Amino acid sequence: MYKKVTSASLRGIDGYLVAVEVDVSEGFPSFNLVGLPDSSIKEAIERVRTSVKNTSITFPYKRITVNLSPADVKKEGSYFDLPIALGILACIGEIQEENLEKTLVLGELSLNGELRKVNGILPMMEAACKEGYKSCIIPCENIAEASVIEGIAIVGASNLSEVIAYINGQGIFEKDKQTIKTGFQEEIFKSHENNFKDIMGQESVKRALEVAAAGMHNVVIIGEPGSGKTVMAKCIPSILPDLSFEESFEITKIYSVAGQMKKNQAMIVKRPFRSPHHTISQTALTGGGSIPKPGEISLAHKGVLFLDELPEFQKSVIEVLRQPLEDNEITLSRSKISLTYPADFMLICSMNPCPCGYYPDNNRCTCTPLQIKNYLGKVSGPLLDRIDIHITANKIEFDKISEARESEKSEEIRKRVVKTHQIQRKRITDGLGYFNAGLNISQINKYCRIKGEALELIKNAFEKLGLSARAYHRILKVARTIADMEESEEIGAKHIAEAISYRTLDRKYWTY
Repeated sequence: MYKKVTSASLRGIDGYLVAVEVDVSEGFPSFNLVGLPDSSIKEAIERVRTSVKNTSITFPYKRITVNLSPADVKKEGSYFDLPIALGILACIGEIQEENLEKTLVLGELSLNGELRKVNGILPMMEAACKEGYKSCIIPCENIAEASVIEGIAIVGASNLSEVIAYINGQGIFEKDKQTIKTGFQEEIFKSHENNFKDIMGQESVKRALEVAAAGMHNVVIIGEPGSGKTVMAKCIPSILPDLSFEESFEITKIYSVAGQMKKNQAMIVKRPFRSPHHTISQTALTGGGSIPKPGEISLAHKGVLFLDELPEFQKSVIEVLRQPLEDNEITLSRSKISLTYPADFMLICSMNPCPCGYYPDNNRCTCTPLQIKNYLGKVSGPLLDRIDIHITANKIEFDKISEARESEKSEEIRKRVVKTHQIQRKRITDGLGYFNAGLNISQINKYCRIKGEALELIKNAFEKLGLSARAYHRILKVARTIADMEESEEIGAKHIAEAISYRTLDRKYWTY
Protein backbone atom coordinates (compact mmCIF):
# COMPACT_ATOMS: atom_id res chain seq x y z
CA MET A 1 0.00 0.00 0.00
CA TYR A 2 1.22 3.48 -0.91
CA LYS A 3 0.89 6.62 1.25
CA LYS A 4 2.43 10.10 1.16
CA VAL A 5 3.30 12.51 3.98
CA THR A 6 4.63 16.04 3.41
CA SER A 7 7.80 17.10 5.17
CA ALA A 8 10.51 19.66 4.36
CA SER A 9 14.24 20.18 4.13
CA LEU A 10 16.73 23.03 3.72
CA ARG A 11 18.65 24.56 0.86
CA GLY A 12 20.84 27.21 2.43
CA ILE A 13 18.56 29.34 4.63
CA ASP A 14 15.52 28.54 2.51
CA GLY A 15 13.18 25.64 3.06
CA TYR A 16 11.54 23.44 0.43
CA LEU A 17 8.88 20.77 0.68
CA VAL A 18 9.76 17.08 0.49
CA ALA A 19 7.22 14.37 -0.27
CA VAL A 20 7.88 11.33 1.92
CA GLU A 21 6.45 8.46 -0.15
CA VAL A 22 6.01 5.17 1.69
CA ASP A 23 5.10 1.80 0.21
CA VAL A 24 4.49 -1.28 2.38
CA SER A 25 4.02 -4.48 0.39
CA GLU A 26 4.30 -8.22 0.72
CA GLY A 27 7.70 -9.78 0.17
CA PHE A 28 10.98 -10.42 1.90
CA PRO A 29 11.15 -8.12 4.97
CA SER A 30 13.31 -5.08 4.22
CA PHE A 31 13.45 -1.34 4.87
CA ASN A 32 14.92 0.76 2.02
CA LEU A 33 15.43 4.52 1.93
CA VAL A 34 15.95 6.20 -1.44
CA GLY A 35 16.00 9.82 -2.67
CA LEU A 36 19.61 10.84 -1.91
CA PRO A 37 19.47 10.55 1.92
CA ASP A 38 22.66 11.10 3.90
CA SER A 39 23.83 8.87 6.75
CA SER A 40 21.74 10.69 9.39
CA ILE A 41 18.58 9.95 7.41
CA LYS A 42 19.56 6.34 6.75
CA GLU A 43 19.86 5.87 10.50
CA ALA A 44 16.19 6.82 10.73
CA ILE A 45 15.38 3.22 9.81
CA GLU A 46 16.30 1.93 13.26
CA ARG A 47 14.92 4.97 15.10
CA VAL A 48 11.55 4.61 13.40
CA ARG A 49 11.40 0.83 13.84
CA THR A 50 12.22 0.99 17.56
CA SER A 51 10.04 4.02 18.38
CA VAL A 52 6.98 2.44 16.69
CA LYS A 53 7.57 -0.79 18.63
CA ASN A 54 7.90 1.13 21.93
CA THR A 55 4.61 2.91 21.19
CA SER A 56 2.88 -0.48 21.55
CA ILE A 57 2.28 -0.86 17.81
CA THR A 58 3.43 -3.98 15.95
CA PHE A 59 5.93 -2.92 13.32
CA PRO A 60 5.15 -4.50 9.93
CA TYR A 61 7.76 -7.06 8.89
CA LYS A 62 7.19 -6.54 5.18
CA ARG A 63 8.93 -4.91 2.26
CA ILE A 64 9.07 -1.21 3.11
CA THR A 65 10.30 1.37 0.61
CA VAL A 66 10.60 5.08 1.44
CA ASN A 67 11.33 7.69 -1.23
CA LEU A 68 12.21 11.32 -0.47
CA SER A 69 11.07 13.43 -3.40
CA PRO A 70 12.55 15.37 -5.18
CA ALA A 71 14.98 12.48 -5.48
CA ASP A 72 17.75 14.44 -7.23
CA VAL A 73 18.51 16.73 -4.24
CA LYS A 74 20.83 15.62 -1.42
CA LYS A 75 19.07 15.61 1.95
CA GLU A 76 20.35 15.53 5.51
CA GLY A 77 19.07 15.83 9.04
CA SER A 78 16.60 14.07 11.30
CA TYR A 79 13.49 15.97 10.12
CA PHE A 80 12.09 12.90 8.36
CA ASP A 81 11.82 10.48 11.32
CA LEU A 82 8.23 11.44 12.18
CA PRO A 83 6.88 11.64 8.59
CA ILE A 84 8.43 8.23 7.77
CA ALA A 85 6.84 6.71 10.86
CA LEU A 86 3.42 8.24 10.03
CA GLY A 87 3.68 7.05 6.43
CA ILE A 88 4.25 3.47 7.61
CA LEU A 89 1.42 3.70 10.15
CA ALA A 90 -0.92 5.04 7.46
CA CYS A 91 -0.02 2.09 5.20
CA ILE A 92 -0.96 -0.45 7.90
CA GLY A 93 -4.15 1.38 8.86
CA GLU A 94 -3.11 2.71 12.27
CA ILE A 95 -3.85 6.36 11.36
CA GLN A 96 -6.27 8.15 9.02
CA GLU A 97 -4.22 9.53 6.15
CA GLU A 98 -6.86 12.06 5.06
CA ASN A 99 -6.26 14.01 8.27
CA LEU A 100 -2.71 14.71 7.08
CA GLU A 101 -3.82 16.60 3.98
CA LYS A 102 -2.11 20.00 3.69
CA THR A 103 -0.21 19.27 6.90
CA LEU A 104 3.53 19.65 7.27
CA VAL A 105 5.20 17.02 9.47
CA LEU A 106 8.64 17.44 11.03
CA GLY A 107 10.38 15.81 13.96
CA GLU A 108 13.14 13.57 15.22
CA LEU A 109 12.15 10.41 17.07
CA SER A 110 13.96 8.95 20.06
CA LEU A 111 13.94 5.21 20.64
CA ASN A 112 11.11 5.47 23.17
CA GLY A 113 8.90 7.45 20.79
CA GLU A 114 9.58 10.94 22.17
CA LEU A 115 9.80 13.85 19.74
CA ARG A 116 12.96 15.93 19.79
CA LYS A 117 13.70 19.42 18.52
CA VAL A 118 14.94 19.90 14.94
CA ASN A 119 16.96 22.77 13.50
CA GLY A 120 15.81 25.00 10.65
CA ILE A 121 12.11 24.88 11.56
CA LEU A 122 11.50 28.54 10.64
CA PRO A 123 12.48 28.47 6.91
CA MET A 124 10.73 25.11 6.45
CA MET A 125 7.53 26.46 8.00
CA GLU A 126 7.81 29.53 5.80
CA ALA A 127 8.03 27.32 2.69
CA ALA A 128 4.96 25.35 3.73
CA CYS A 129 2.97 28.51 4.41
CA LYS A 130 3.80 29.86 0.94
CA GLU A 131 2.52 26.59 -0.56
CA GLY A 132 -0.82 26.97 1.18
CA TYR A 133 -0.39 24.47 4.01
CA LYS A 134 -2.76 25.12 6.88
CA SER A 135 -1.22 23.17 9.76
CA CYS A 136 1.97 21.51 10.92
CA ILE A 137 2.91 18.79 13.37
CA ILE A 138 6.20 19.52 15.14
CA PRO A 139 7.98 18.80 18.45
CA CYS A 140 6.88 20.93 21.41
CA GLU A 141 10.36 22.43 21.73
CA ASN A 142 9.98 24.07 18.29
CA ILE A 143 6.69 25.83 19.05
CA ALA A 144 8.18 29.21 20.05
CA GLU A 145 10.22 29.46 16.87
CA ALA A 146 7.39 28.18 14.65
CA SER A 147 5.01 30.80 16.10
CA VAL A 148 6.79 33.45 14.05
CA ILE A 149 4.99 32.19 10.93
CA GLU A 150 1.42 33.45 10.75
CA GLY A 151 -1.36 31.74 8.86
CA ILE A 152 -0.50 28.16 9.78
CA ALA A 153 -1.81 26.20 12.79
CA ILE A 154 0.77 24.59 15.06
CA VAL A 155 0.26 21.13 16.51
CA GLY A 156 2.94 20.53 19.12
CA ALA A 157 3.44 17.00 20.40
CA SER A 158 5.90 15.47 22.83
CA ASN A 159 5.78 11.88 21.55
CA LEU A 160 4.55 9.64 18.75
CA SER A 161 1.51 8.49 20.74
CA GLU A 162 0.21 12.08 20.95
CA VAL A 163 0.62 12.54 17.20
CA ILE A 164 -1.30 9.33 16.48
CA ALA A 165 -4.08 10.39 18.87
CA TYR A 166 -4.32 13.83 17.23
CA ILE A 167 -4.50 12.44 13.68
CA ASN A 168 -7.18 9.94 14.69
CA GLY A 169 -9.21 12.66 16.41
CA GLN A 170 -8.67 11.24 19.89
CA GLY A 171 -6.80 14.22 21.34
CA ILE A 172 -6.16 17.89 20.67
CA PHE A 173 -2.61 19.09 21.12
CA GLU A 174 -2.68 22.33 19.18
CA LYS A 175 -0.73 24.97 21.05
CA ASP A 176 -1.55 28.64 21.37
CA LYS A 177 0.82 30.78 19.37
CA GLN A 178 2.95 33.28 21.20
CA THR A 179 2.36 36.94 20.42
CA ILE A 180 5.70 37.22 18.70
CA LYS A 181 5.56 40.82 17.55
CA THR A 182 4.56 42.06 21.01
CA GLY A 183 7.31 40.06 22.65
CA PHE A 184 9.68 41.21 19.93
CA GLN A 185 9.14 44.86 20.84
CA GLU A 186 9.50 44.15 24.57
CA GLU A 187 12.80 42.32 24.13
CA ILE A 188 14.28 45.01 21.92
CA PHE A 189 14.28 47.68 24.62
CA LYS A 190 16.32 45.70 27.12
CA SER A 191 19.55 47.57 27.88
CA HIS A 192 22.99 46.47 26.74
CA GLU A 193 25.66 45.30 29.16
CA ASN A 194 28.40 47.52 27.70
CA ASN A 195 28.02 51.29 27.54
CA PHE A 196 30.26 54.09 26.29
CA LYS A 197 29.60 56.03 29.50
CA ASP A 198 32.10 53.72 31.20
CA ILE A 199 34.88 54.53 28.70
CA MET A 200 37.17 57.30 29.93
CA GLY A 201 39.08 59.27 27.31
CA GLN A 202 39.63 57.99 23.74
CA GLU A 203 37.29 60.67 22.37
CA SER A 204 38.73 60.40 18.85
CA VAL A 205 38.13 56.63 18.78
CA LYS A 206 34.59 57.01 20.10
CA ARG A 207 33.92 59.62 17.43
CA ALA A 208 35.22 57.27 14.73
CA LEU A 209 33.07 54.42 16.06
CA GLU A 210 30.01 56.69 16.04
CA VAL A 211 30.69 57.55 12.40
CA ALA A 212 31.14 53.84 11.67
CA ALA A 213 27.85 52.94 13.33
CA ALA A 214 26.05 55.79 11.57
CA GLY A 215 27.02 54.43 8.14
CA MET A 216 27.73 50.76 9.08
CA HIS A 217 31.37 51.21 8.02
CA ASN A 218 34.14 48.71 8.73
CA VAL A 219 36.77 49.75 11.29
CA VAL A 220 40.25 48.70 12.37
CA ILE A 221 41.51 50.03 15.73
CA ILE A 222 45.28 50.07 16.22
CA GLY A 223 46.86 50.68 19.59
CA GLU A 224 48.97 49.40 22.44
CA PRO A 225 47.70 46.81 24.96
CA GLY A 226 45.30 48.20 27.55
CA SER A 227 44.18 51.18 25.50
CA GLY A 228 40.55 50.01 25.51
CA LYS A 229 40.23 48.64 21.97
CA THR A 230 38.26 45.53 22.91
CA VAL A 231 36.02 47.28 25.44
CA MET A 232 35.07 49.99 22.95
CA ALA A 233 34.35 47.42 20.25
CA LYS A 234 31.99 45.59 22.62
CA CYS A 235 30.11 48.86 23.20
CA ILE A 236 29.21 49.24 19.51
CA PRO A 237 25.96 47.18 19.68
CA SER A 238 24.69 49.65 22.30
CA ILE A 239 24.66 52.48 19.72
CA LEU A 240 23.28 50.55 16.75
CA PRO A 241 19.60 50.99 15.78
CA ASP A 242 17.07 48.32 16.66
CA LEU A 243 16.39 45.51 14.26
CA SER A 244 13.26 45.73 12.17
CA PHE A 245 10.93 42.72 12.28
CA GLU A 246 12.03 41.78 8.75
CA GLU A 247 15.74 41.95 9.65
CA SER A 248 15.11 39.92 12.80
CA PHE A 249 13.24 37.29 10.77
CA GLU A 250 16.14 36.94 8.32
CA ILE A 251 18.71 36.61 11.12
CA THR A 252 16.53 34.09 12.93
CA LYS A 253 16.40 31.93 9.81
CA ILE A 254 20.20 31.80 9.76
CA TYR A 255 20.43 30.92 13.46
CA SER A 256 17.68 28.34 13.07
CA VAL A 257 19.52 26.58 10.23
CA ALA A 258 22.78 26.71 12.19
CA GLY A 259 21.15 25.25 15.31
CA GLN A 260 22.01 28.35 17.35
CA MET A 261 18.53 29.08 18.70
CA LYS A 262 18.21 28.82 22.47
CA LYS A 263 15.50 26.78 24.14
CA ASN A 264 12.07 28.44 23.78
CA GLN A 265 13.62 31.34 21.86
CA ALA A 266 11.28 32.64 19.17
CA MET A 267 13.41 35.26 17.41
CA ILE A 268 16.78 36.99 17.46
CA VAL A 269 15.82 40.48 18.61
CA LYS A 270 19.22 42.16 18.98
CA ARG A 271 21.87 42.75 16.36
CA PRO A 272 24.39 39.89 16.52
CA PHE A 273 27.85 40.52 17.96
CA ARG A 274 30.16 37.66 16.99
CA SER A 275 33.69 37.54 18.38
CA PRO A 276 35.43 34.32 17.26
CA HIS A 277 38.78 33.34 18.78
CA HIS A 278 41.87 33.82 16.60
CA THR A 279 42.31 30.03 16.35
CA ILE A 280 39.12 29.76 14.26
CA SER A 281 39.35 27.74 11.05
CA GLN A 282 38.43 28.99 7.61
CA THR A 283 35.42 26.67 7.49
CA ALA A 284 34.11 27.89 10.85
CA LEU A 285 34.45 31.52 9.71
CA THR A 286 32.85 31.24 6.28
CA GLY A 287 30.70 28.16 6.75
CA GLY A 288 31.09 24.71 5.26
CA GLY A 289 30.55 20.99 5.47
CA SER A 290 29.45 18.41 2.91
CA ILE A 291 26.16 20.31 2.83
CA PRO A 292 27.43 23.78 3.86
CA LYS A 293 26.15 25.38 7.05
CA PRO A 294 26.44 29.09 7.99
CA GLY A 295 29.72 30.29 9.48
CA GLU A 296 30.55 33.21 11.75
CA ILE A 297 30.28 35.81 8.97
CA SER A 298 26.69 34.73 8.29
CA LEU A 299 25.85 34.54 12.00
CA ALA A 300 27.01 38.18 12.18
CA HIS A 301 24.52 39.20 9.45
CA LYS A 302 23.02 42.66 10.14
CA GLY A 303 25.30 42.93 13.15
CA VAL A 304 28.98 43.09 14.11
CA LEU A 305 31.83 40.69 13.44
CA PHE A 306 34.64 41.53 15.86
CA LEU A 307 38.11 40.13 15.19
CA ASP A 308 40.27 40.85 18.22
CA GLU A 309 44.07 40.76 17.67
CA LEU A 310 43.67 40.60 13.88
CA PRO A 311 47.28 39.60 13.01
CA GLU A 312 46.98 36.56 15.30
CA PHE A 313 44.43 35.01 12.94
CA GLN A 314 45.81 32.76 10.22
CA LYS A 315 46.37 34.87 7.13
CA SER A 316 44.53 32.39 4.91
CA VAL A 317 41.52 32.68 7.23
CA ILE A 318 41.13 36.45 7.25
CA GLU A 319 41.84 36.75 3.53
CA VAL A 320 38.55 34.96 2.78
CA LEU A 321 36.78 38.07 4.12
CA ARG A 322 37.60 39.99 0.95
CA GLN A 323 34.67 38.77 -1.15
CA PRO A 324 32.00 38.92 1.59
CA LEU A 325 33.05 42.50 2.46
CA GLU A 326 32.40 43.50 -1.15
CA ASP A 327 29.30 41.41 -1.94
CA ASN A 328 27.63 41.10 1.50
CA GLU A 329 27.17 37.38 0.90
CA ILE A 330 29.24 34.21 0.77
CA THR A 331 28.88 31.43 -1.79
CA LEU A 332 29.96 27.95 -0.70
CA SER A 333 30.41 25.41 -3.47
CA ARG A 334 30.72 21.66 -3.07
CA SER A 335 30.73 18.86 -5.63
CA LYS A 336 26.95 18.36 -5.50
CA ILE A 337 25.65 21.69 -4.24
CA SER A 338 26.34 25.42 -4.21
CA LEU A 339 24.73 27.59 -1.54
CA THR A 340 24.76 31.32 -0.90
CA TYR A 341 24.40 32.68 2.63
CA PRO A 342 23.90 36.37 3.52
CA ALA A 343 26.89 38.06 5.15
CA ASP A 344 26.04 41.75 5.47
CA PHE A 345 27.99 42.59 8.61
CA MET A 346 29.96 45.44 10.12
CA LEU A 347 33.60 44.35 10.53
CA ILE A 348 35.42 45.67 13.60
CA CYS A 349 39.07 44.68 14.01
CA SER A 350 41.57 45.49 16.71
CA MET A 351 45.30 44.95 16.60
CA ASN A 352 48.57 45.83 18.25
CA PRO A 353 51.15 47.66 16.13
CA CYS A 354 53.82 45.01 16.79
CA PRO A 355 54.29 41.67 18.62
CA CYS A 356 55.06 43.34 21.96
CA GLY A 357 52.40 46.00 21.33
CA TYR A 358 54.34 49.20 22.06
CA TYR A 359 55.67 50.39 18.70
CA PRO A 360 56.40 53.25 17.89
CA ASP A 361 57.37 53.96 21.51
CA ASN A 362 61.08 53.09 21.22
CA ASN A 363 61.51 53.25 25.00
CA ARG A 364 59.21 50.29 25.53
CA CYS A 365 59.12 48.46 22.19
CA THR A 366 61.48 45.45 22.12
CA CYS A 367 60.70 44.34 18.54
CA THR A 368 63.15 44.47 15.64
CA PRO A 369 62.14 46.15 12.37
CA LEU A 370 61.87 42.71 10.74
CA GLN A 371 59.55 41.44 13.47
CA ILE A 372 57.33 44.49 13.09
CA LYS A 373 57.28 44.12 9.32
CA ASN A 374 56.37 40.44 9.50
CA TYR A 375 53.70 41.07 12.13
CA LEU A 376 51.96 43.85 10.21
CA GLY A 377 52.43 41.89 6.98
CA LYS A 378 49.93 39.31 8.26
CA VAL A 379 47.24 41.85 7.38
CA SER A 380 47.34 42.34 3.62
CA GLY A 381 46.93 45.64 1.82
CA PRO A 382 43.83 44.49 -0.13
CA LEU A 383 42.07 43.59 3.12
CA LEU A 384 42.99 46.89 4.79
CA ASP A 385 41.79 48.69 1.68
CA ARG A 386 38.33 47.24 2.25
CA ILE A 387 38.15 48.68 5.77
CA ASP A 388 36.71 52.18 5.66
CA ILE A 389 38.04 53.62 8.92
CA HIS A 390 41.53 53.18 10.41
CA ILE A 391 41.88 54.74 13.86
CA THR A 392 44.59 54.81 16.52
CA ALA A 393 43.80 54.18 20.19
CA ASN A 394 46.47 56.08 22.12
CA LYS A 395 47.61 55.40 25.66
CA ILE A 396 45.08 56.71 28.19
CA GLU A 397 46.43 59.33 30.56
CA PHE A 398 45.95 58.93 34.32
CA ASP A 399 43.84 62.08 34.58
CA LYS A 400 41.32 60.58 32.18
CA ILE A 401 41.14 57.23 33.97
CA SER A 402 40.69 58.85 37.39
CA GLU A 403 37.94 61.27 36.32
CA ALA A 404 34.84 60.90 38.48
CA ARG A 405 32.39 62.03 35.81
CA GLU A 406 30.83 59.68 33.29
CA SER A 407 31.44 59.91 29.56
CA GLU A 408 28.58 60.42 27.13
CA LYS A 409 26.08 57.59 27.40
CA SER A 410 25.48 55.15 24.58
CA GLU A 411 21.81 56.12 24.61
CA GLU A 412 22.69 59.68 23.57
CA ILE A 413 25.08 58.54 20.85
CA ARG A 414 22.49 56.08 19.62
CA LYS A 415 19.92 58.84 19.09
CA ARG A 416 22.29 60.55 16.65
CA VAL A 417 23.06 57.27 14.91
CA VAL A 418 19.36 56.46 14.48
CA LYS A 419 18.71 59.94 13.09
CA THR A 420 21.52 59.48 10.56
CA HIS A 421 20.13 56.10 9.54
CA GLN A 422 16.74 57.69 8.92
CA ILE A 423 18.37 60.25 6.61
CA GLN A 424 20.04 57.46 4.64
CA ARG A 425 16.82 55.43 4.47
CA LYS A 426 14.95 58.37 2.93
CA ARG A 427 17.70 59.06 0.41
CA ILE A 428 18.72 55.60 -0.77
CA THR A 429 15.73 54.02 -2.49
CA ASP A 430 17.47 52.46 -5.50
CA GLY A 431 19.19 49.52 -3.81
CA LEU A 432 18.71 46.58 -1.44
CA GLY A 433 20.20 48.40 1.56
CA TYR A 434 20.21 51.97 2.80
CA PHE A 435 23.55 52.31 4.60
CA ASN A 436 26.23 54.56 3.14
CA ALA A 437 28.78 51.76 3.54
CA GLY A 438 26.87 49.71 0.96
CA LEU A 439 26.75 52.35 -1.78
CA ASN A 440 27.80 51.04 -5.19
CA ILE A 441 29.71 53.07 -7.78
CA SER A 442 26.63 54.52 -9.47
CA GLN A 443 25.15 55.49 -6.09
CA ILE A 444 28.43 57.10 -5.03
CA ASN A 445 28.40 59.20 -8.22
CA LYS A 446 24.79 60.15 -7.47
CA TYR A 447 24.87 60.84 -3.73
CA CYS A 448 28.51 61.75 -3.03
CA ARG A 449 29.20 64.56 -5.47
CA ILE A 450 31.79 67.07 -4.31
CA LYS A 451 33.17 70.30 -5.73
CA GLY A 452 35.38 73.24 -4.97
CA GLU A 453 37.63 73.00 -1.93
CA ALA A 454 36.41 69.50 -1.06
CA LEU A 455 37.32 68.21 -4.52
CA GLU A 456 40.75 69.81 -4.39
CA LEU A 457 41.39 68.34 -0.95
CA ILE A 458 40.61 64.76 -1.93
CA LYS A 459 42.59 65.17 -5.15
CA ASN A 460 45.70 66.15 -3.18
CA ALA A 461 45.19 63.27 -0.77
CA PHE A 462 44.75 60.81 -3.64
CA GLU A 463 48.03 61.87 -5.22
CA LYS A 464 50.17 62.33 -2.10
CA LEU A 465 48.97 59.26 -0.19
CA GLY A 466 48.89 56.98 -3.21
CA LEU A 467 45.30 55.94 -2.57
CA SER A 468 43.58 53.27 -4.64
CA ALA A 469 40.29 53.80 -6.44
CA ARG A 470 38.62 51.69 -3.74
CA ALA A 471 40.09 53.89 -0.98
CA TYR A 472 38.88 57.00 -2.87
CA HIS A 473 35.33 55.67 -2.97
CA ARG A 474 35.43 54.65 0.68
CA ILE A 475 36.57 58.13 1.69
CA LEU A 476 33.58 59.55 -0.18
CA LYS A 477 31.20 57.14 1.58
CA VAL A 478 32.57 57.99 5.02
CA ALA A 479 32.39 61.72 4.18
CA ARG A 480 28.76 61.23 3.13
CA THR A 481 28.04 59.71 6.53
CA ILE A 482 29.78 62.56 8.38
CA ALA A 483 27.75 65.08 6.36
CA ASP A 484 24.54 63.18 7.17
CA MET A 485 25.38 63.34 10.87
CA GLU A 486 25.37 67.13 10.51
CA GLU A 487 22.22 67.00 8.34
CA SER A 488 24.17 68.58 5.48
CA GLU A 489 23.00 67.98 1.91
CA GLU A 490 26.44 68.78 0.50
CA ILE A 491 29.71 67.11 1.38
CA GLY A 492 32.03 69.91 2.46
CA ALA A 493 35.80 70.19 2.85
CA LYS A 494 35.64 69.52 6.60
CA HIS A 495 33.73 66.28 5.97
CA ILE A 496 36.32 65.17 3.42
CA ALA A 497 39.16 66.14 5.76
CA GLU A 498 37.81 64.02 8.60
CA ALA A 499 37.20 61.07 6.26
CA ILE A 500 40.77 61.33 4.92
CA SER A 501 42.12 61.34 8.47
CA TYR A 502 40.56 57.93 8.98
CA ARG A 503 42.70 56.57 6.14
CA THR A 504 46.01 58.05 7.30
CA LEU A 505 46.31 57.60 11.07
CA ASP A 506 47.43 53.99 10.65
CA ARG A 507 50.16 54.78 8.14
CA LYS A 508 52.81 55.51 10.75
CA TYR A 509 52.73 51.81 11.63
CA TRP A 510 53.39 50.65 8.05
CA THR A 511 56.70 52.48 7.66
CA TYR A 512 58.95 49.42 7.34
